Amino acid sequence: MTLLVGGCSLLASFLAALVMIPKLRNAGIVGHDVHKPGQPAIPEMGGFIVVAGFGAGVVLSVAVTTFLPHVMSVDYVYLLAVLCTVLLTTLIGVVDDLMGIRQWVKALLPLVAALPLAAVQIGRTWVDLPLLGHVEFGILYPLLLVPIGITGAANAVNMLAGYNGLELGMGLVAMGSLAIVAATVDRPTSLLLLMAGCGGILGALPFNWYPARVFVGDVGTLSMGAIVAASVMIGGFQGAGVIVIIPYVLDFACKALHRFPTKGWAGELGEDGRLRCPAHGPVSLPQLVMKLTGGVRERTLTLILIGIEAAFGGLAIGLYGKF
Repeated sequence: MTLLVGGCSLLASFLAALVMIPKLRNAGIVGHDVHKPGQPAIPEMGGFIVVAGFGAGVVLSVAVTTFLPHVMSVDYVYLLAVLCTVLLTTLIGVVDDLMGIRQWVKALLPLVAALPLAAVQIGRTWVDLPLLGHVEFGILYPLLLVPIGITGAANAVNMLAGYNGLELGMGLVAMGSLAIVAATVDRPTSLLLLMAGCGGILGALPFNWYPARVFVGDVGTLSMGAIVAASVMIGGFQGAGVIVIIPYVLDFACKALHRFPTKGWAGELGEDGRLRCPAHGPVSLPQLVMKLTGGVRERTLTLILIGIEAAFGGLAIGLYGKF
């Protein structure tokens, strides 16, 4: 069942990419690839492709749960609540990509998107943590921790972006690691959500990998963050979610130290094709990698950051494998 959902999401995402990329270009919805000579215009808002795949996987999961309940014990109410939250987060990304939203407003809007998930989490007041077991939070869990979790994850993933294949590559590793955790602790609903997310990313990744033919935009980054946060909350393994989000938190901390710069976050492209940290940097985790390496090609930078994410994903799997 999980493989069927992942395969459905992958196919839907791949087909959506074939249809949407030329339409985005024809509509003039493009962004400039600042890390390429001449800064070519690339279709943007490709996050729709990931969301289309994810949505197809969730709808299939709901259908199977409804008509073939003996196949897998899954809570379709949670599936629909997560889908609502992800779609609301996607809408925030659409508005920001098309019209622009003030940074502080965009940071707070996911609180509203978290309401469907908070509503179905009213009966849960605990979190499972490695070594500690059940930790009770009472009514603060649905009313405070759920909205903060969705908002924090969505904004963190949104910030660590801007390099070909980075957002989808790290997102795939994060969701794949959490899917293993979900299988380990027997959380089938979370597992289906994460497999739908992985399938949606896999279908879009060939078009976003270096050299990118489409950018995911805020539509993609915000929605992927929401999928990660919602899945671990539904499954009750929030500790694993915190671990896999650590690279994003490190990037957030770098940017916070420099008061969240809207400019100067990119690398400086040298004649040798390597990206180097600007003199005023590093203001982000990618720039820190550039500084430590003395200059790195964009594809290698992406692989390094994906490797860092894989290390934390492995840590999460290791901790919950013993839980």
